[in-house]
This record gives sequence, structure tokens and C-alpha cells, in this order.
Amino acid sequence: MKRIVFVILLFVGFLQQTTAKEGMWIPYLLEKINASDMQAMGMHITAKDIYNVNQPSLKDAIVFFGRGCTGEIVSDKGLLLTNHHCGYGQIQKHSTIDHDYLTDGFWAMSKEEELINPNLSARILTSMADVTEASLKGVDASMSQNERKEIIAKNIKAIKENLKPTKFHKVDVRPFYNGNQYILMEYDVYFDVRLVGAPPSNIGKFGGDTDNWMWPRHTGDFSIFRIYANAENKACDIADDNVPYKPKQHLKISLNGYNEGDFTFIFGYPGRTQEYIPAKQVEYITQTMNPFKIDLRRKKLDIMSNAMENDKKIRIQYSAKYAGVANGWKKWIGENKGIKGNKAVAKKQEMEASFIKWANNGHKEYATVLEGYNKLIAEQTPYEMAYTYFIETSYYHDLTKYSYSYTSLVANAKDKNVSDEDFDKTLKTYIAGTESFYKDYNTSVDLDIFKAVVTAYKDFPYMNVSLPTFIHTINQKYKGDANKYAEYVYSKSLFASKDKIKNFLENSSRKKITKLEKDPMYIHSVDVYYNFIDNIRPTLGSFTNRTDSLQRIYMKGLLEFNTGKTLAADANSTLRIAYGKVEAFVPRDGVKYNYYTTLSGIIEKENPDIYDYVVMPKLKTLYNDKDYGKYGDKDGSMHVCFIASNHTTGGNSGSPALNADGDLIGINFDRNWEGTMSDLNYDISREEMTFVQKPVKSIETTKE
Repeated sequence: MKRIVFVILLFVGFLQQTTAKEGMWIPYLLEKINASDMQAMGMHITAKDIYNVNQPSLKDAIVFFGRGCTGEIVSDKGLLLTNHHCGYGQIQKHSTIDHDYLTDGFWAMSKEEELINPNLSARILTSMADVTEASLKGVDASMSQNERKEIIAKNIKAIKENLKPTKFHKVDVRPFYNGNQYILMEYDVYFDVRLVGAPPSNIGKFGGDTDNWMWPRHTGDFSIFRIYANAENKACDIADDNVPYKPKQHLKISLNGYNEGDFTFIFGYPGRTQEYIPAKQVEYITQTMNPFKIDLRRKKLDIMSNAMENDKKIRIQYSAKYAGVANGWKKWIGENKGIKGNKAVAKKQEMEASFIKWANNGHKEYATVLEGYNKLIAEQTPYEMAYTYFIETSYYHDLTKYSYSYTSLVANAKDKNVSDEDFDKTLKTYIAGTESFYKDYNTSVDLDIFKAVVTAYKDFPYMNVSLPTFIHTINQKYKGDANKYAEYVYSKSLFASKDKIKNFLENSSRKKITKLEKDPMYIHSVDVYYNFIDNIRPTLGSFTNRTDSLQRIYMKGLLEFNTGKTLAADANSTLRIAYGKVEAFVPRDGVKYNYYTTLSGIIEKENPDIYDYVVMPKLKTLYNDKDYGKYGDKDGSMHVCFIASNHTTGGNSGSPALNADGDLIGINFDRNWEGTMSDLNYDISREEMTFVQKPVKSIETTKE
């Protein structure tokens, strides 16, 4: 009998200022901008080893995973590593009470046991090129922002069409430096990505939300997938006869560990940063928008947590939802803390004063840009907050969003141009969709969340902004009691019950479907969505056009103001490199964090009464026996995580941490709390990464 033993040990990292290198750099420009600096810091390889369109290079092993994470290919058979939290949605979807892969973990002992994920893709970059001139052809400074956008969109469409994109070959053109530069990217897109392995939650999420964004860290935040291709090794849809993808290059996994001061670089797809926005915009985000989101999400988390603690089925249903809500909630708290503690607004204001002085001394085209920008920020704040309220209370509320999706079905039922045959096909997709939606839905939990969000929406603080009519209904019919309104909606709505809505759909004629327009939850969803679409979005779009124009001009001015210094472009979900070193971290006076943690820390944190700090018996046996073999450190301990100075953000989750030779020494999974402010203002932010030592080579196969 074959027995496969998985021993995957993870290590983490933070950013420290002394040798931290600000910026997430564009790979094809490394040779021109960064290579000499990287080599001076200790890198042994060349820029062409990292990015090369003519020969295999490290870029061929880096994957845009799913909807916004990074993964890396670590074998010639398409094996892919990413974070546990990046694969969490897939693990959760495959989990049931009988097969609780979230709690117990999952390991495919053969390729036949690997689990298919219909809505998961892996995107691999094939090339990048500057297309600024072609994108801006016909654009001049006298144009309005709308005119400019229309011409650029037309130019980009022509660029893409010339390259003949397909479902499996994506062509993308993205703006950099707020539209002062445009870069073309081509990708191969693979739609057959299967789950191979995931640790149990007491490894993959050890420490839970308490430890999230914090150091010291002891989380085994990894999961394993495999990319499949057709017989010609081409990207394709899911099929039984697909075979493991053979990459142009895969990452080598270092068995040599790391030492303080070692060079490291992160290669991945950072999502979004706004480092060059004015101080006033940072004030708005941290003093107005973030506090509202933090408060409402705390209420959602309390509701979910209480239900999950008392019901295993609810815990499985809401684990991924809870993690998503909690991640943003804690990130924004840390972002605010970092901005305030570092006096980032005051520092930006000081820089802006220097910029204005420079502009008034021979650069008049930039002299009033900040004045106009700041005035516009104040004017658009009520509409920005109306958007934020809509997103947090309605778009992110399960039943509101789900019931609104039925507006398309109702519209089809009324549309005389839609044949009965086509309508019946559409109806069947909605009937089938009830299974996937209600699998991860609990009416009681959702009702409590609905009470919280309508209460928050009812108290929208800005005047002269259109509000949904349900607020008037609460105030007039229910005398301001949002809970009574919520209870009425759920008691009368078909959508609050899977059986009711499914039975209605299965027994409805085309004409009967329109009765949904009288359903209370349907009415509520249409109310909030249409209010946003008709009354908020157009005005907000006008403001956005104007702020985009001013930000582009301001960014152009900043580039000129900083002549002689290369500014890194904001992250925009394109492939980037960030580099630094393994090193310790001083977060505040009198406190210094060691650059690594060990298995001993897991044992010290163990608390069998707290779900996030339960330690599995096998791990305790490993610790007690000290039987680490070649995976142990020279001092006899087992390292778990380390910290290093690399500038990262959301989207870098799952990114490989590479050493001076370009070999894999870890998987990035987090930053420290205060370091989250680097999305708005990079200064003393400290970033965090995971380390996976020998994750594939440590899968040992033996026979009994």
C-alpha cells in the first residue's frame, strides 16, 4: 500500500525600512532601471533570467491565480503553489459536513483524485510592451476627459484586435502613472486548474483573525493546485482527457534556508495602490470612508462569528465569507493606525507645499492642480460615501444582490423579442442557480446582517444626495425601526427560502414570473440598485472623470518634480517585482522582532479551547520528537516564518519569495498591520511574507 506523507513547512516576512526598496517594478524594464541595484544588494542572476520573451525565464512560472492572487509553478507537471486563503473559496466549495476539507484538509493521492474547479483560471504572461504612443494617438491637451477616454478606448481596441485575442489568449492594455503611460500585456489563460492539496485549518489558518496582519506569525498559509492543458500543451477548457501542463520554466525550491541580510525579491501581481493621491484624499479615506466600513464590518463579523461557533454547517457555509469581510476590516484599521502614527497626511502636505513652490517657479501648468483637486474631493465626498454605503450595505449583502439578479429574468419574461424557447432556457439556469446560492446561505444569519445594513443605510449622514425609498418607508411606516422593516421583508419574501423560490420557479409560467416584482426583497433590491444606478453613479462618474484628469496632470507634474529619481508606478494587477532583504523589524520604541519564528511558537500559542489556536496531535508529536531531518535548521529548531523588506500589497498573496539565485524560498501571504498604509503612502511600512521550505520535495512517497 502506498502512503504519501505531506510535510510542508511555511515561513513568513515583514518589511523593514533600513534597506527596504520602495516600489513594485515592471519586469521588462528591470535591465534598464533596477538590475544594477538588485545585483549590488546581492542578486546573482540577470534581468533576462527574470524576464525574457525569447527564452524561458522566471516570468513563465508566475501565475495570476483566480480573481486576484498570485501563484507559482514548481514542477514540470504544472504543480502550482499559492496561499491557503487564495484557494479558500475552492476548498470551501468542495467541503460538506461529511467531507469537511476546511477543517481536516485535503490531499489528492493521485491525479484522479484532484478536484475540478469550474470557475477557476490561471493566467501566465507571455509578453509586455510599451504602447503609449499608439494608445494616445489623436489625443491633445485641449480635450475633455470624456473625449480623451473615448479616443484612447478606440485606440486600445484597435491594438487588441490587431493581436487577435481569444478566450485562451488574453490581450490587455493598462494605464500606468494615471494614464501617462500605457503598456500592452499578453497572457495564456488556463481554465482547468485542479485542487491537489490543502492543510487543515489549524495549520492553514492558525492564529485566525487575531494573528492576521500581525507578527510574530505561525501560519501555514498554502494550498496546492495543478494546471491542466490539452494534448498539445495548449490552454483549454476543463476536459477529462486534459494532461498536466508542461511549463516553459518552473521554480526551483531552495533547500538552503536563509540568513539575516540575504537578498530577496517578490514576483507577483499586486492589486492596487494609490501612493500619489493628495493628502486631502488620504484624509477622506482614513477619516471618513474607513471608519464607516470598519464599524459596519465589525457588526457583520459578530453576527457570523456567533452563528458559526454554534453550528458546524453554518461554519462551513460562512467561512470564506467571514474571511473576506474580516480581511478588509482589519486591514483598514491597520491602515488608519499607520497613517496616523506616521503623520503621513502632514508629510504629504509638506511635500505638496514644495511641489506648489516648484510649480510656481517655471512650471505654471501645475500651479493650481492641487487647489482644484482638493476642492473637487470635498464636493464629491457625499457621492463617494453614497457609493460606499451602497457597496457595503447592498452589493455585499447576499440576498439583496441575489434577488436583484432576477431583474434580468423578469425583463426577459416581458420582452416580446425573447422567444418562449429562449426564455425557458434562461429560467432553467435560474432554477439550477438556486442550488449553488443556497448551499452557502442561512436565512437567520442573513436576516441579522440585513438588519445591520439597513440600519446603517437609514442613517446616511449627507444631505442633497438621493436615497433609496426604503429609508422613507422605515421612517414613516415603521417609525424608524429598521429591524421591523427587515423582519417584514424576510417573512414575506420568496427569496428567504430556497424551497419557496425554487418551487415558484419550477411552477411558473412566463407571465407568472413577473409576480416577483411584488416580492418585498425584490422591491428592496431594485430600490437600492436603481437609486445608485440612476441617481448616484452618473454624478459620481462626472466627478471621477474630473479627478482622473487632475490626478493624471498631477502625476505628470510629480514625475517632472522628481526628475533624476525613478518613481515606481502604482500597482494595477500587473506583474511586478519588489526586492529587499531578510531582516529583523523594529515596529515601535523598545520593541524588536526577530526575523524568523519557529515551531516552538505554535506550541506556545496552543489553546485547545480556541478554534484558531488548536494544534493537531501529529504536529505536537513532530515537535516533541524533534525529528525534522534535513528540514530542520542548524540550531536544531524548525523555522516556520520569516520577515523581509519587500514592498507588497493585496494581490501579492501567494507570490513567490525568491533568493539571490532566483530559487523559491517562500510564499508571500501578508503584511504587518501598520504596513498596510503603504497602499496610500509608502514610508516606514513593513511588509510580510510567508516561507515555504521544500514544499514539493518534502512530499515523500514510501511503500509499506
